[in-house]
Amino acid sequence: MSLHLELGAAVEAAFAHALESPPEQKLDALLVRLRNGVTLTVRYAAPDAYSLRWTCGEGDAECGIDTAPLHRGLATFPNHFHHADGRILADPVTQTGAPPQDNLHKLIRALLDDPMLGARDTA
Repeated sequence: MSLHLELGAAVEAAFAHALESPPEQKLDALLVRLRNGVTLTVRYAAPDAYSLRWTCGEGDAECGIDTAPLHRGLATFPNHFHHADGRILADPVTQTGAPPQDNLHKLIRALLDDPMLGARDTA
């Protein structure tokens, strides 16, 4: 998918200092490895259809943000945050319909600061 190629080039240009290795293109995804131990898998079909999943290096707990229209009660519907402990929360970073590069850059900056996106406490 050319969008993933474009996103990979943009990530490498903007975050070269924070990358463990260059972004890696997969059949249907972009893999981004950050120096802080985060491995991010990016799947973008359209500005309003995406799945952004990452492991945090702390026992490989997985978190993610996606736009599957399942959680209507959240303020950020349809996008939502899957916390590693199983909670589904409002998306604290991305905006549905925003340019994919903008969302991805915001997410990488947030993951560099806090791989759990401030959701460490369990409910």
